Amino acid sequence: IPSTSKQSGMEEGVSVSVQKAFASMMGEGLVDMDEDDNGDEEWRDIGEEDGADDEVNGGAEITPGDVFALEMELNRENKKMMKERRPRSKLPRALRGLMGEANIRYARGEKDDAILMCMEIIRQAPLAYEPFSTLAMIYEDQGDMEKALQFGLIAAHLNPSDCEEWVKLADMSLEQDNIKQAIICYTKAIKYDQSNVRYLWERSSLYEQVGEHKQAMDGYRRILSLLPPTDGEHFMQLSRDMAKSYYESNELPSAIGVMEEALMRHPELVTHECVNMAAELYVANHQYSKALEALVTFCGIVLEREVDGQEGPILEVGVPDDIPVDIRVKLMVCLIHQHVFKPLDPMLTSLMEQSPEELGDLYLDVAEAFMDEGEYTSALPLLSALVCSERYNLAVVWLRHAECLKALGHAEVAARSYTKVVEMAPLHLEARLALATLQQQLGQPDRALEALEPMHDPDTLAQDSAAAQQELKLLLHRSTLLRSQGRTEDYIDTLLTMLSMLLKVAMVRAQVCLIASTSSGCKHVCLIKVSRSKLSEIEDQEHCLCVMICISVVGKTSVLSREDWWKLLLCCLTALCEEQRFGEAELLVDSSLEFYSFYDDRTKREELEYLGLSAAFLDRNFRKAYDYIRLMLMGSVERAQLWNVFNQVTLHSQDVRHHRFCLRLMLKNPESHALCILNGHTSLVSGTFKHALGTPSQFGLSFLEDLSFNITDLARWTGYLANISRGHALKVRRAKSPEYGNIRMVKGNAEANFWSVGMTCCPVSPCRSICVVPYQFLVLTAVTACRCWNIELPSCFGATTCFQCSDF
Repeated sequence: IPSTSKQSGMEEGVSVSVQKAFASMMGEGLVDMDEDDNGDEEWRDIGEEDGADDEVNGGAEITPGDVFALEMELNRENKKMMKERRPRSKLPRALRGLMGEANIRYARGEKDDAILMCMEIIRQAPLAYEPFSTLAMIYEDQGDMEKALQFGLIAAHLNPSDCEEWVKLADMSLEQDNIKQAIICYTKAIKYDQSNVRYLWERSSLYEQVGEHKQAMDGYRRILSLLPPTDGEHFMQLSRDMAKSYYESNELPSAIGVMEEALMRHPELVTHECVNMAAELYVANHQYSKALEALVTFCGIVLEREVDGQEGPILEVGVPDDIPVDIRVKLMVCLIHQHVFKPLDPMLTSLMEQSPEELGDLYLDVAEAFMDEGEYTSALPLLSALVCSERYNLAVVWLRHAECLKALGHAEVAARSYTKVVEMAPLHLEARLALATLQQQLGQPDRALEALEPMHDPDTLAQDSAAAQQELKLLLHRSTLLRSQGRTEDYIDTLLTMLSMLLKVAMVRAQVCLIASTSSGCKHVCLIKVSRSKLSEIEDQEHCLCVMICISVVGKTSVLSREDWWKLLLCCLTALCEEQRFGEAELLVDSSLEFYSFYDDRTKREELEYLGLSAAFLDRNFRKAYDYIRLMLMGSVERAQLWNVFNQVTLHSQDVRHHRFCLRLMLKNPESHALCILNGHTSLVSGTFKHALGTPSQFGLSFLEDLSFNITDLARWTGYLANISRGHALKVRRAKSPEYGNIRMVKGNAEANFWSVGMTCCPVSPCRSICVVPYQFLVLTAVTACRCWNIELPSCFGATTCFQCSDF
């Protein structure tokens, strides 16, 4: 029952009138309020004989009116209690007695019976929170904190408005190192008590422990909004902590917003620490005007301008003596970025008089500000003082020193500074690239290449994607430098190393391995074909593939795009062919075709197939070349260039696999002239002259009518066939068929082709015989055609002799 009054000697939660009425009914008297403060409380009986009539409320008899007054007062108290918001129990009336009995058993120590009773109540009324709460207390007494927490959570979810219960469960969760569960409990408590600062603070602290920075900052912001104006110290302290946390997580706008709110709400509590932090945040966000305004407003700094107002140029700066050196440096940085250099001389001189061992970070801030504005001459003395110190002789300082010297044109001294940076920080990529560029400009290519030596070992590259990106940038610059120096072998080594990073898993599928070889006296890398059993096992190929995809394919890095990788592959293939390393070029093409990003692109796949065909042919690997040309012909059967390459491949391969391929392909493409000729040659070589003679007769007239077709090869083939077929006159007489007779009247460029027929057939004719008939016919056909089209017979053509030997 909530208390309505607090007085000494009275029970809390009961009004004075009710206490008086209840005391009168019980025959007791209340202690006198005016007694001494000795703490003795005296109750005296009503109706005592010795002077009871002289005491307050004593000696009066109980009347019906007193009883009625008591009842009325109790009724008012009950109504007031009913108006209060109390959780409504879902426990049925029939089970309330059993619940009470369970609590009594628990109080007596009969915990097993109490557990059984609670379980029975849960079975009949699973939505009532009372048995779960009792079970949580029982298991907590038994030391089983896990079960106590589970039952307590169930009870709290069934009765969610009990904030204290949620806080208790959060503490129990923290005891079991369950921070996420504790966060959930505090969230439930905050839902029903949103203005409780303690709950918000505890939950935000837990969010920070689990790395949920945003949720923690949101909680702190709610705390700031709940703090009263009188609690300014806590407001400023919390604002500084929040700004620092925002700054560490690179959320500058949020950090600036918190500090601006703190400076605005409690300007009387602003200290030099607050001003320094606000100025640093403004400078980091490149808001130099606001930083200067904050310094002037809260530090008493006076700016004397040429014209009164805020827009005129600054002539003098007045700084109080009690201003710390940190704020003075922030002021110098703001003035430098606003191109106010003349008033800086006294402050810069005062800073240089301080030891760089103690104020080295402030030296570096001013020097970087000068460098950002292009004032390298002013920055160089500060940096030179830092690199000569012991405490600030660091790689970052040497890097700034080298950049400053490079900007001033001191290349040799800058190269020495960059060398110092590389020695102190071997993994600094930008320093290596800058050093290589300077060494190349100074005419020292060997030292430039030394600066671009690999930084990471293969194991690190396979596990760390950031290291792989750095190594890729380094190798890219190294390849460019080697190409410019004409060192082709080393250039190829670099390209193969880069491509092996991309094609690592594809090379495993293609059974290709990149190894180091010293066969030529120098150490170089080369590609070789190995059996799958000898390949090094890749424990996590999916991880390797994901790393390579992150580097190039998906575009999560700006080092090389997909097209850049393609150009790099073409450059490597070109360089390998220039060095007559056709076998390695062939293996590189095989690996590239196993790389899904290239294979899925039809244009790139076709180009790789052409490159693979060329490399295999130049490497005299005609079996592999046949595989390439066979696939190409199946897709483009009418391309004459492919048939020429096909003939060259089959001519050099000494293989007969193409016979069946040509026959199967002719069944699908019966009108192909090239296939008819090839199948005729095949029949001729195999000795099946019937098929060899029948094949051209099926298409001879159709392709002779095509004026773009050259008949020279057909004439030579006919002569060769006739020479072989001497003694088989019946077969040779087919040349005198009506189809050949009709050829004589073909117009166009065909007349020149008949000269080839005659020149081919005439020398072969031996004498008068039946075998001469086809030759005479062909010569006669050629001469007749020439006369029809008014073509002059050359003297070298022995037509007269041929006619004299004939019966025509």
